[in-house]
Amino acid sequence: MIYQKEKGDTVKRAIWIVLDSVGMGAMPDSEQYGDKNVNTIVHTYNASNGLDLKNMIQYGLGNIEGMETLPKAEMPKGSFARLGELSKGKDTTTGHWEMVGVYTKEPFPTYPNGFPKEVMDAFEEAIGTKTLGNCTASGTAIIEELGEEHVRTGYPIIYTSADSVFQIAAHEEVIPLERLYEMCEIARKILSGKHEVARVIARPFIGAVGSFTRTPNRHDYAISPPAPNLLTYCEEAKVPVIAVGKIEDIFNKQGVSVAIHTKDNSDGIKTTLECMEKYKEGLIFTNLVDFDMKWGHRRNAEAYGKGLEAFDAALPQIVEAMEEEDLLIITADHGCDPTAPGTDHTREYVPLLVIGNLVKEGTNLGTRNSFADIGQTLCTYFGLPSLEIGESFLENIMK
Repeated sequence: MIYQKEKGDTVKRAIWIVLDSVGMGAMPDSEQYGDKNVNTIVHTYNASNGLDLKNMIQYGLGNIEGMETLPKAEMPKGSFARLGELSKGKDTTTGHWEMVGVYTKEPFPTYPNGFPKEVMDAFEEAIGTKTLGNCTASGTAIIEELGEEHVRTGYPIIYTSADSVFQIAAHEEVIPLERLYEMCEIARKILSGKHEVARVIARPFIGAVGSFTRTPNRHDYAISPPAPNLLTYCEEAKVPVIAVGKIEDIFNKQGVSVAIHTKDNSDGIKTTLECMEKYKEGLIFTNLVDFDMKWGHRRNAEAYGKGLEAFDAALPQIVEAMEEEDLLIITADHGCDPTAPGTDHTREYVPLLVIGNLVKEGTNLGTRNSFADIGQTLCTYFGLPSLEIGESFLENIMK
């Protein structure tokens, strides 16, 4: 079998693409997270009066256990599954961490009423200025609401969401990027212990009053996941990890050999293809964030559907660029149903498609207990030690 790594063997390659927030239906405990009857893919499909997802469908997207509405392929060209989330949470960090083998037993702290006085006093004293906001808000709405006052006063805008995040928005001509990033580093040091949020995020914007727009210069300051995990094993075994999009930020650079940040989904797909041409060994790990950031949270089902169609249209080019022994893994990290009330993520199962010349066609892997099954499978594929959670499905899918 190709995954039995022997001394002197070349490192194999896997391409792992996370469609950020593309969930496929409520988990049994979804109502505990405030979610009922959620289904990102199906509700987007229905709201769009159907979608052209013929490429993912031919690889088995519609055949996944529990998938509703989507057409089924008579003989799917890939292996497929539905993944449940073992960890407590429904956010980017928890989802990605579980994929590489980290079980989050306690959710990260969230602040629906804003951050407590002890946090804000310490932060304002450290940066030497007052702040605006300190509330839960949409990133685009908060700069519309407070952007003019921010430009006038120079005070940074602080806000959070249903996620465990401390976000700092600032106009690039008012607070230069270098200073904004410094403020984020200060916040990261303050937010420890019981207030250790998953991420501090720089949210720069530009433009005039009434026409502010966020820039691609966002930067995340995450906490490092516990070790060991898939990425630390890769680092120890000198298996290259090429991080595309916000992967580097999610894992706080842990185990990352090369990091390439991207502007949007289109850029992420283009960069992934370029990496496939350049890097012939190791793990190319991509996050396509627009589904979540631009369309899910903003509850724009029409744009979400177009984004799914755009990725589906690009899939043949990705498959064509694969080498004989490559694995292509497509999955998601949580849901963000654009038809659900509010602006929060949604607790959902996520789809899994596995594609490759050496992958058995039509293999239904059923419903899996953990996102970590992906990480465990990649550990087997690369000849790495086993993770503490997750069950490898490699033997089930390889020809």
